[in-house]
Amino acid sequence: MEISQLYGRQVTDRQLTPDDIIQLNLIGENALLKSGSEVCCQRCLGRTPLKEAMLPNGDYYCRNCIQFGRLTNRNKLYRIKEPNQFDIPAEILTWKGTLSPFQAQCAQQLIEKAAHRQNHLVWAVTGAGKTEMLFPMLTESIRQGKRIALASPRIDVCNELFPRIQAAFANVDCLLLHGQANQYFYSQLTVCTTHQLMKFYHAFDVLVIDEVDSFPYVNNLSLAAGAKNACKENGVMLYLTATPDENSMKMIRKRQLTLDYLPLRFHQHQLPEVKFMVERQMERQVEHQKLSSKLWKIILKWVAQQTPFLIFVPRVKLLAPLYEAIQKVVPSTVTGDTVHANDPQRLEKVQRLRDGEYRYLVTTTILERGVTFKNLDLMVWDANDSNFSRSSLVQIAGRVGRSRERPTGDVYFVIRYYSLKVQQAARQIKSLNRKAAKLLHES
Repeated sequence: MEISQLYGRQVTDRQLTPDDIIQLNLIGENALLKSGSEVCCQRCLGRTPLKEAMLPNGDYYCRNCIQFGRLTNRNKLYRIKEPNQFDIPAEILTWKGTLSPFQAQCAQQLIEKAAHRQNHLVWAVTGAGKTEMLFPMLTESIRQGKRIALASPRIDVCNELFPRIQAAFANVDCLLLHGQANQYFYSQLTVCTTHQLMKFYHAFDVLVIDEVDSFPYVNNLSLAAGAKNACKENGVMLYLTATPDENSMKMIRKRQLTLDYLPLRFHQHQLPEVKFMVERQMERQVEHQKLSSKLWKIILKWVAQQTPFLIFVPRVKLLAPLYEAIQKVVPSTVTGDTVHANDPQRLEKVQRLRDGEYRYLVTTTILERGVTFKNLDLMVWDANDSNFSRSSLVQIAGRVGRSRERPTGDVYFVIRYYSLKVQQAARQIKSLNRKAAKLLHES
């Protein structure tokens, strides 16, 4: 193994051969430590009561990060300091686009926060162009020889982000890391899931976490600790979101985070607002796989205007019956599919919709954020369901109107009744639009 493979990483003795340890002169440390009546894991920083961590043979293990391979008191962790050994290209940023004045203000804030190592949150509406706003800060950080990671809780977001980063920084070594893309090499710029941060230790000078309010990162103490562990002690953590969670807002109130706010999309059009469709017989429509006339007329309108569309459902069991119901409505030439988190063809199906091979997908919340389709329309089936939160409904609505060519589109919430949650989501979108209009007026 090349020593560069270990720079800024933390690996277990199971990932190394005895020859690796000898040749690289590695010194390990105990993966688990006992502290009173608790077991402390040095990989995820999690604490487990000793009685709950005990194994039948008297050893003990960490259950918090067991999905990354079981660690016991017999294991060692090996870490090598990050040396920042990078070749800096003459031309760093190969993106030739321009930022709007509002985006440029946020971008300048990111440069300053990274320079002063001040943890910072950018709260920007869906479609504000958060990725492009990162480019000036990333350029300056790369020029200074810093190591950078862009992390997101969702694989789909990473897959969407990586080619954009590669294209914008074509002369910089870029790495994509997640459960389905795990070929590691030493690089200055890494795009990864937040789970992958658990494999790093004091590696990154700049760590950007996109969609910080998203499952599974939100309220996950192990993933938050892993992210903190992956960032250098003198590094900076920058957060991006369109729907900040309560923990982020609490950190802002405590002045542990600074805040920048952008309520305007990159094309300076407002967010499409929610239209409600009240359906009292939703169970019956699912049971008979037959949509009401109001719903199938909407779908046929989308078919006629040749726009792609998404139907969001709250539960996997609803995918097949809703798909069958749509197939009964649309012409046989209009193809689509279902997709969910554990679908082995998930990435291929999303790409087929993007390429125009599919016209629609019936999907769970797996596509609620971080994916972009041009000219999209959508419908949320049973938006009152507990699997939809207020923030997820806002994120779903934000999939629509993201292109400059068509900054509008349909967002329908299909409901049995007007619950507080769906009304709050609709009101939040209207509030953001009022703030965007005020910002444009003041400029």
